[in-house]
Amino acid sequence: MSQERLLDRLTKMENDRKNKKSVAAVTLGCKLNYAETSSILDCFIKAGWKMAGKHETPDLIVIHTCAVTKQAEQKSRQQIRRAVRRYPESRVVVIGCYATLSSELLAGIDGVAAVLEGERKYDLSLYRQGEFPGVRDMGGDAVAAHSLVGQAAIGRTRAFLKIQDGCSFGCAYCTIPLARGRSRSVAPEEVLAGARRLLAAGYRELVVTGVNIGDYRHGSMKLADLLVRLDELPAARIRISSVEPDLLNDRLLETVARSTRIMPHFHLPLQGGTNGLLMGMRRHYTLEVYRERLLRTLDLMPACGVGADIMTGYPGETPQDFEAACSFLASLPVSYLHVFPCSIRPGTLLEREVRMGERGIVQPERVREQSRRLVEIGEEKKRKFAERFIGRETELLIEEQCATTGEDVCCSGYTPNYIRVQAMQEKGRKGAVQRGDLRRVRLTGIRDDLDLESVFVT
Repeated sequence: MSQERLLDRLTKMENDRKNKKSVAAVTLGCKLNYAETSSILDCFIKAGWKMAGKHETPDLIVIHTCAVTKQAEQKSRQQIRRAVRRYPESRVVVIGCYATLSSELLAGIDGVAAVLEGERKYDLSLYRQGEFPGVRDMGGDAVAAHSLVGQAAIGRTRAFLKIQDGCSFGCAYCTIPLARGRSRSVAPEEVLAGARRLLAAGYRELVVTGVNIGDYRHGSMKLADLLVRLDELPAARIRISSVEPDLLNDRLLETVARSTRIMPHFHLPLQGGTNGLLMGMRRHYTLEVYRERLLRTLDLMPACGVGADIMTGYPGETPQDFEAACSFLASLPVSYLHVFPCSIRPGTLLEREVRMGERGIVQPERVREQSRRLVEIGEEKKRKFAERFIGRETELLIEEQCATTGEDVCCSGYTPNYIRVQAMQEKGRKGAVQRGDLRRVRLTGIRDDLDLESVFVT
């Protein structure tokens, strides 16, 4: 090829790149939202768009909202207004749970070009139209989704892989059935195809996610069956997100315990600290079932990390309920707690009970004090769990290089049982550590922030 023709081709390629429309996204909320946002962006890229650069004004900005709490809704509105203010020439489109539950409110924000409810967010044509509240479409199988793929890249670490959407459990405080519909699952062939794409793109760890993944079922296939299929793929790691206690059956536990790829880590939501509260919340288990499932997990996998959600300030909760919850949590061998105050969501059974005077509000001052105490319990649990492993060797997936101190480079990542670890490596040393590396480390101590310190094993 002549130099002139080569120059013409390069010029055309540069002009095509400049003329491509650009898209950016802001995602709030859960891992599932991140997986869905990434899949939507992938669709735009396949349609000829490009990701907006750091200092570029996007043609389109997608705001993926969350409605799990009042605070999440407030943050969603702030992100919408910030995008409109910062990029007045961009088209701002709002999707997600908040967009589904409060579409007319968000459509009324100046500068919002479209609000897409439910699974309308997957229709790219609606992003280019002045599309506002319409009919929710949440029927059929769940729509597959996963983290961005694009071309293969070195240094990719963790990717989210959606296998399920919606929930049929009907907890009294939860808006998920209103925002996402009934429980439905992604076909296993689509899940496996998505997993293969992620691995080909360079990701080392696949995080299986959804609203209620323990309820995965497609034909005769359930979650344990799907994990067996995923375990056959050449992934470095597979990690499971939150599983409801009553769905954490022995077959699922035994599948994880047998695997070298599926990480020994579960998030087991508790939510209420007494059987009375659990019944009022319309949860599907008792404290006794929760404890039994937790102990069974640790019996099969003694080093397994098990985290727990706990809600405080639930309407009707008494000081005696709270003290009982603290005692129960103190007796559990969990590795960390996720503490959050109850947020009364419009349209839920809980909101109706409060409005009818059947449940009394817990005063904010007491909720704050209870949250503080629970956080302290959680920090003590996290410390004790991490300290068990000091002196041991383990495998670390390097996720980031945090900082450089003198001639040393600080790296960080997670152990199989989800302990965050910092590791130092001499700068310029042969075989320098890179993001995405799986390295053997020896755990040497614990930091003030409860991360473990380590050294690389040579």
